[in-house]
Amino acid sequence: MNILVTGGAGFIGSNFIRYMLNKYPDYKIVNLDKLTYAGNLENLRDIENNPNYNFHKGDIYDQLLVYQLIKLNKIDTIINFAAETHVDKSNINSVSFLMTNIFGTINLLELSKKTGIEKYVQISTDEVYGSIEQSSFDENSRFNPTSSYSASKAAADLLVLKYYKADNIPVIITRSSNNFGPYQYPEKLIPLMITNVLESKKIPIYGDGKNIRDWIYVEDNCEAIDFILHNGKIGEVYNIGANNEKENVWIAKKVLSLMGKNQDEMENFIEYVKDRPKHDRRYSLNTRKINELGWKPKNDFESALEKTVNWYVNNHDWWKKIKSGEHFQEWYKMFYVKERGLK
Repeated sequence: MNILVTGGAGFIGSNFIRYMLNKYPDYKIVNLDKLTYAGNLENLRDIENNPNYNFHKGDIYDQLLVYQLIKLNKIDTIINFAAETHVDKSNINSVSFLMTNIFGTINLLELSKKTGIEKYVQISTDEVYGSIEQSSFDENSRFNPTSSYSASKAAADLLVLKYYKADNIPVIITRSSNNFGPYQYPEKLIPLMITNVLESKKIPIYGDGKNIRDWIYVEDNCEAIDFILHNGKIGEVYNIGANNEKENVWIAKKVLSLMGKNQDEMENFIEYVKDRPKHDRRYSLNTRKINELGWKPKNDFESALEKTVNWYVNNHDWWKKIKSGEHFQEWYKMFYVKERGLK
C-alpha cells in the first residue's frame, strides 16, 4: 500500500505514521504537512530515515503539488489528518479553518477522482455533533457544531459523502473523541496541565471544570484508523471512542496526583478561568458500530494517562522548545491571561 498522509507532522498524524511503519514494513508513506505552528518534524525524528517514509512540506490546497506526489509515488490511499483544530482561534479568525478544513479537503477529493485513488479516509471529530446532556451520539446523529472549527469539519464530512454518492470516490470517515498521548501540542488540555505543573504554573480550567469529554489514548485511535482502513465499509462513518468520560477538573486532579501532589497542593495548582463562549458541556460517542466490526481500545485510561505524564516528564526538550516560542507565548497570553482572567 502506498499512502499519502496529510497533516502527518501533527499530533495524531505523526503517531499514526510511526504506528503504520512499525506494523507494515512493506507499506510506503508520504507525509505532506504545511508545518504550521502545530506541525513539528521533531515528532518523527526517530523514523525520518526509514526508507519507506518521506516528507514533503506543502499545503493540501496546492493542487499541482498534491497531484505530483500522488503520481510520482504511485499513491493508492489518502488519509487526511490535515486540519486547523483550535476552537478558540477558529472563533476569532475562521478563514484559515475554512481554507484547510473545507477547500483543502475538496482539493484532495477532486484529485482522488482524477487519479483513481483506491481509498480515501477522512479524519473527523466528535465535535461535529455538538454537546449532548444524556445518551450518546451515533453516526446518524444530526450535526450541531458550535465553533468555526467544528462547523468546518462538519462541512468537510458532508463534502466527503457527496463525493462518494455523486462521484463514486471510495471514502470512509472516522470521528474520534478527545485524543491524548505523546507529542500533543501543549495548548491542548492534558499536555498543558502536565507541562504547567512541571513549570510550577497554575492549571487553567474553564468555567466550573465540569465539562465532560470522552478520552482515547492516541495509540488506540491510530489502531482504530488502521482497522477501519483495512476492514471498514466504503461510504460509511465510524465513531471512535474509549468510553472514558471525565470532567475536566477530574482530569486535572488525576494529573496532579500522578505527579505526586497532595490534596492541598492540588487546590493551589488549579485556577478556574472565564469560560469560553458556547462551551460544549458534554461529548459522548456511541461506538457500537466499530465495536461490532471487531475493534475495541486496548489501553486502560489511567495507565495511559500515567504513560502520557511520564512521556512529558522525560521529554522536557520537546515541549520546552514549543512553550518558549513566540507563537505559544502569544496564544497563552491571549487566551488564558487576558481573555480568561488567569493571574
